[in-house]
Amino acid sequence: MMQAVVHADGRLTLGGFVFRAALGRGGVRRDKQEGDGATPEGVLPLRRVLYRADRVAPPRAAVPREPIAPADGWCDDVSSPDYNRMIRLPHPARHEVLWRDDALYDILGVLGWNDDPPLRGRGSAIFLHVTRPDLAPTEGCIALPAADLRTLLSAGLDAILVLGG
Repeated sequence: MMQAVVHADGRLTLGGFVFRAALGRGGVRRDKQEGDGATPEGVLPLRRVLYRADRVAPPRAAVPREPIAPADGWCDDVSSPDYNRMIRLPHPARHEVLWRDDALYDILGVLGWNDDPPLRGRGSAIFLHVTRPDLAPTEGCIALPAADLRTLLSAGLDAILVLGG
């Protein structure tokens, strides 16, 4: 098992690998809050890997893997008892759809942020996922090009240490 290090400038290192990653538009913050667009500072364990089986082969990973389905979502509504948890759609609370038209969630690592237990307002849906082609900032997630993400996962990644500025 291995822990990658993410620097506030977007460098992600693991062993001898150095990757460019997209981080949150709000920078890296120790005091992460829902909706601030920041990537949380600290150790983020990789809980599991989700993937679109209709588009990609299952990625090699050191953690459990499972395919997602069109009815899968993630609750980001601070007033919901399902806050920061995977849900089935339709769902009455505000949520994110995991089955996207673009490729961003074709491979999706669920990172352990504010999940044990979730505290309302401390941030939700912090994922390791595929980046946009231009490496545009995320809403708080860590994103890499698909090939780099596969390399990282197959190296035995089990956590990411996010360093602040």
